[in-house]
Formats: sequence, structure tokens, C-alpha cells
Amino acid sequence: MNRRELVLALAERTETDRRTADETLTALLEIITETVASGDPVAISGFAKFARVDRPARMGRNPATGETIRIKATRRVRITALKAFKDAAISGKAPARKAAPAKKTVATKTAATKAPAKKTVATKTAATKTAATKTVAKKTAAKKTTTKKTTTKKTAAKKTAARKAAPRR
Repeated sequence: MNRRELVLALAERTETDRRTADETLTALLEIITETVASGDPVAISGFAKFARVDRPARMGRNPATGETIRIKATRRVRITALKAFKDAAISGKAPARKAAPAKKTVATKTAATKAPAKKTVATKTAATKTAATKTVAKKTAAKKTTTKKTTTKKTAAKKTAARKAAPRR
């Protein structure tokens, strides 16, 4: 998912236009970036933790020559996925969304209570028919196999006799 797709999904979930969703996403990223740049960590509960890590100067070795060298102090950004996000990503299932606040219109409540039609009956019937067809096919195949085995034995006996009679090189 790229930024454009993320903005579209955000606009759809929040029921706003794309421009507002893009402004919201931009503001969120700016806030996170500014806070981490100042040295404070940002933790979004259930998602991730963003933090700046200051690494002090230290002594190290040049692997090619074995010479001791000084490694300067550096700053890195560490983004740590939190438990709820890890669990959702590993299992492949999205976390359950919180229900949106109920609107006070009667039409919305009526639409929400309707149950979708189920189509499981057709699937079960088709599976039963398929199983019955497979059973018939197995019985027929078993009868044909018996007939073929006897023919194979006679042919094998003839080949053995022909090999014994033929001189070896």
C-alpha cells in the first residue's frame, strides 16, 4: 500500500474527502517526525513505538588491517512494532475494529439489523453429489483392474520364457 492508497482508505473509513484525509495523514507524520527529532519517543498504543537512539563514540577494529580505529557518535531511528500489530501481522488477521458511534437516524439502525442471506445449503448439496459420483467411479475402476491383472501375468510369463531361450552375449 502506498501513500495514495492509504489516503483513500483513510478517507473512506473516516467518511471524509481525500483532501482532508491527506491533510490529516500529513499532520500525523509531521507530529511524529518533530517529536522523534527532538529526542522524545512516540508510542502509538497497539501499533508501534518510534524513538531516536543516540549511540556514543567507541573504539573498533578495521577488519582488513586489524588496526584500532575510533568510531564517531551516531544517531539512529528505531521503530518497534508493538504486540497487537505483531499479532495481527503474523496471524494474517486484522484486529477487530471498534464499533462506530451509533447514529440517531432510523434508516441506519434498520439497515444495520438486516442479516445477509446465506448460501451454505447449495455448497453442501454439491459436495454430497460429488462424493456419490466418486464412489461409483471407484467401483467401476476396481472391476477393470481385476481383468487387467490376469492379462498382465500371462504376458509376463511369455516374456520370461522368451528371455530364457535367447542366448546371452
